[in-house]
Amino acid sequence: MSVDKSLRGGGRLARSRNVLKRSERIEKLKEQDRWIDSQSPYGLPKVRIVKVVAGKKKKKKKDEDEDK
Repeated sequence: MSVDKSLRGGGRLARSRNVLKRSERIEKLKEQDRWIDSQSPYGLPKVRIVKVVAGKKKKKKKDEDEDK
């Protein structure tokens, strides 16, 4: 029997969010030098969120074959 998708591994809990809090958006704007201190915290411009996608691990068969 297979495991339901909602019950799989605990690593899925630490995923990137697609909505940032106002303070997080201000931090991102400061990093990009798009924030002015006298600016209002309301009506902030959009901030792109880069999602990190984990790639597949490459097998090390070549290294193991060379050692033998």
